[in-house]
Amino acid sequence: MAFFWLLLICFSIVFSRQAFAGRAFNVSYDSRAILIDGKRQLIISAGIHYPRATPKMWPGLLRKAKDGGANVIETYVFWNGHEPIRRKYQFGGRYNLVKFVKLVEDAGLMLFLRIGPYVCAEWNFGGLPVWLRDVPGIVFRTNNTIFQEEMSFFVGKIVNLMKDNHLFSWQGGPIILAQIENEYGNIQHSYGDGGKSYVQWAAALAQSLNIGVPWVMCQQKDAPSTIINSCNGFYCDGFKPNSNEKPILWTEDWAGWYANWGEPVPWRPVEDSAFAIARFFQRGGSFHNYYMYFGGTNFGHTSGGPFVTTSYDYDAPIDEYGLLRQPKWGHLRELHISLKLCEEAMFALNIDPLYIKLGPKQEAHVYGSLERDNSEGTSGVCAAFLANIDANRNTKVQFNGQAYELPAWSVSILADCKNVIFNSAKVSAQTSAIHMMRLPLLHRVLHHSITEAYTDISSAKLSWEFFKEPVGAWSNSSMVFSNLVEHLTLTKDSTDYLWYICRFEVSEDDFEAMKESGRQPVLFIEAMRDALSVFINQEFSGFTAASTSQSWVKVEKQLQLEAGWNEIALLSSTVGLQNYGAFLERDGAGLQGQILITGFPSKNLTLTNMEWTYEVGLQGEFLELYSQEGKMEKAWSFLVPNTSSPITWYKTYFDSPFGDGPFAIDLSSMGKGEVWLNGKSLGRYWPALLAPTSGCTNTCDYRGPYSSSKCRNGCGQPTQRWYHVPQSWMKKRENLLVLFEEIGGDVSQVSLVLRYERTICAFVSESQPTTGSWLQQSMWTSNGKLISRAAPKLELTCQEGFVISKISFASFGNPSGQCGDFQLGLCDSKESRPSVENACIGHQRCQLVVAVGSFGEDPCPETEKSLAVEATCTHELGLDIENAASNKQDYLNFVQ
Repeated sequence: MAFFWLLLICFSIVFSRQAFAGRAFNVSYDSRAILIDGKRQLIISAGIHYPRATPKMWPGLLRKAKDGGANVIETYVFWNGHEPIRRKYQFGGRYNLVKFVKLVEDAGLMLFLRIGPYVCAEWNFGGLPVWLRDVPGIVFRTNNTIFQEEMSFFVGKIVNLMKDNHLFSWQGGPIILAQIENEYGNIQHSYGDGGKSYVQWAAALAQSLNIGVPWVMCQQKDAPSTIINSCNGFYCDGFKPNSNEKPILWTEDWAGWYANWGEPVPWRPVEDSAFAIARFFQRGGSFHNYYMYFGGTNFGHTSGGPFVTTSYDYDAPIDEYGLLRQPKWGHLRELHISLKLCEEAMFALNIDPLYIKLGPKQEAHVYGSLERDNSEGTSGVCAAFLANIDANRNTKVQFNGQAYELPAWSVSILADCKNVIFNSAKVSAQTSAIHMMRLPLLHRVLHHSITEAYTDISSAKLSWEFFKEPVGAWSNSSMVFSNLVEHLTLTKDSTDYLWYICRFEVSEDDFEAMKESGRQPVLFIEAMRDALSVFINQEFSGFTAASTSQSWVKVEKQLQLEAGWNEIALLSSTVGLQNYGAFLERDGAGLQGQILITGFPSKNLTLTNMEWTYEVGLQGEFLELYSQEGKMEKAWSFLVPNTSSPITWYKTYFDSPFGDGPFAIDLSSMGKGEVWLNGKSLGRYWPALLAPTSGCTNTCDYRGPYSSSKCRNGCGQPTQRWYHVPQSWMKKRENLLVLFEEIGGDVSQVSLVLRYERTICAFVSESQPTTGSWLQQSMWTSNGKLISRAAPKLELTCQEGFVISKISFASFGNPSGQCGDFQLGLCDSKESRPSVENACIGHQRCQLVVAVGSFGEDPCPETEKSLAVEATCTHELGLDIENAASNKQDYLNFVQ
């Protein structure tokens, strides 16, 4: 009977997420938790932003989130994506919000809809449409009637869209929570009394919409009583809401951090993430949301910042390409299962847990009663969390009559107040080493004609054509002003680019005097943002850029001038608009202040108030050179090998390689620009801007508080080298790849790569608390007490479409090391490799029980043993990807 009860717990992990799918249910809350039809619910929410993936990716992402233990999906609503032009809306493609929400429902998951409509999210302009800047008298996010009217209209439209499609819980849909505004408390002081009034107004707006589920305001200490205020951060275990009638919600657990151009890439050890989450629930938390669970890609011009990269991978449990990031996904899944086991004890009563001090930096929180004998036949009446918050020392503590080893900076979970089923610092989940494999391509050239056959496909390079972008004014619609005009005022963010063009005269006397003195004139611009290319008399003269630490910078650039009239053409480019801070409507781009040419013998030449010609955008954009329907097909020319030049368009055609990917474009040889595939923008690229050479580490001590600067990699390298190619954007034949290059790069080295797990590893000890095995196979008495623990299991899984083809290392005994560098110990079973090969070779997934019985005789009695395995994944159709390029015929047979 007890074992049957245990199986019910296992099934409840899935059942609780599907019980309400398709039928109406009520959502409310008390001081302890969110209530689903009156029952307190432990919520694990996974942040997935629908526009940062393609619709074809959505079902797989939702499935992987659910398999990972999530029962809720969280997403922002992106105002500027849905209303790019005032009162003209788009709800299709990547912005098909209704389809996304319905897929959440179909997956048996619930939804947390963060309407905002300001979202931050490192998204362009924080999600606000740029046309708002041009509404007379507007001030964003304060007690400003004009802004409030626009915000009310959009929020009301989204709410009505959800109601019309029956997507709120009381209508049978998945939406259980909604958010109004976003992190306003961080900047509210900038608005004074207007900010306080705005918070009250936003809350009143939310309540007036009658959505039938609770509203949330994150980072808002003064949220009205009708709104739940919540926490965002790396740690929220000490957070308390502003009323004892509200539950503790963690709306953003930063699973990693975003990357900026020219900086190393942050990452967060899974041991620290698990520690932070376990501590949150240990100290009374009830709702936890990963920001992000899947970060995805800032396609097109959606990245904000400025200087946020196209990749929004965020070191999330599911990576930018939709692959599981291991061991992060697997270890957190074990945590979620462990927490679910504790749910009944944690939420049975609306009371705080019992606190027990175990040492100077060690403590326990107990849900339920230690005195109960479990006579009810359920082990869930008592659950305990044991924490060691010492960042340096492991320790042993006494709890409930037993001794427990607690690693530094860790939490142990005891679902029955006796047996440890999870420790945040002990990782048994698979580790995966991701490879980016350059693929040989069958490619096509001008007018889609097939190129000559190559005897060695590995030597084939894409054949490129080019179109030289005109310098300066190129259309009949250019504008002339006798002053500097702010960049966004003219572009409206319809393009990154704006030309500033001015003509000036250098006298013969000044020219000769400069020659004699050996001095060169210098262009001085008082302030510039974000990037600038300088051309003198149609010749490229240099490039300069700001940075994330200093968005507006001074420009000083030497010039080569001629006697007589000279033309200076300045190509200003934005790299994502500001997404955070107060008074975003005042934010601008381009050139500001004085523009001078210094170095003349007589006096400086002031250009500031001269006649300036402005050209919005590029001719290539107007001609749509990035699409198959481009208006100027015959203008392309064959590219001379090893040619590199600024402001140049490049294109090539290629046939799709084998399989479904995931694929990426390697642009490490390029400078700065944008890339398109079949007319769809993969985003901006900037590999020429390298990260500093110091400040990175391949390993990172998870112990102690985490910050975004603690664990970083990629020093001395481009911040982003690879650019995600969604499989649904790829065609079988004649894929059009187009690049616009601003500063010059080697297009001949551009290639397509396959992202896949080539090496997978796991290391599990006999004493490892492996939650899945413990749930499924441990033996219980009739009153719910554990009498024998099942041995833990080592699990290995290749990504879909791949199988385990080789075991590089296998040892049951006392091996040491880590993935890629395992070492045999003095104790090793001779049956290790044969047993592992028999269980795993040819399979996508395999399991091995970590116990003596699995490997013959005990190789070292009375010694705790571990199993370490390193394996290789290969495509299931048998093609050795690493060596595909060396055999042309095998490759041709495979792709065709």
